[in-house]
Amino acid sequence: MAAVPALERGEDALLLSDIEPWLTIATDHRGVEHVLLSDGWHHIRLDIEEGRLSGHHAVRLEYRLAGLASADAMLCPLRRFLGLCRQRRFVPALFPTDPRVARGLEALRISDALEHGASQRDIAVALVGEERVEREWAGVSDALRSRVRRLIRHAREMAGGGYRSLLLTGRK
Repeated sequence: MAAVPALERGEDALLLSDIEPWLTIATDHRGVEHVLLSDGWHHIRLDIEEGRLSGHHAVRLEYRLAGLASADAMLCPLRRFLGLCRQRRFVPALFPTDPRVARGLEALRISDALEHGASQRDIAVALVGEERVEREWAGVSDALRSRVRRLIRHAREMAGGGYRSLLLTGRK
């Protein structure tokens, strides 16, 4: 992305004051500005490879998309950025809930339960309720027990350092 100084009232101009509440800019050793727009929950990262945002009141941004797969990956942050600029808020529909969040929270709960001495059955009751555990725990199928064992294994892996892998996954 490139940033070119712009007239304040130009139709395509981005007034930095419009995004200032969410704006953080860091410049790397090559002079590339890395822009983070965040409200604490939602984040948009943009890289200004040519020109600068800092030091200007208004800029016109030039978006660089190339290739098929690369362009596709860049469209999501661009849509989020345009939504923020147009609506002056992070548009929830552009930030779908990551299914890993629920699984991660479940792993934290299970890890806490294990640390406090909970049994597999106790964990099952907390997850699906006493009635279902009564019905299925000693039934023909051991699907519920298997699920609880898998969740416990996952919780222990995460507590043992597996949580670091969350930082390595590519996020849009």
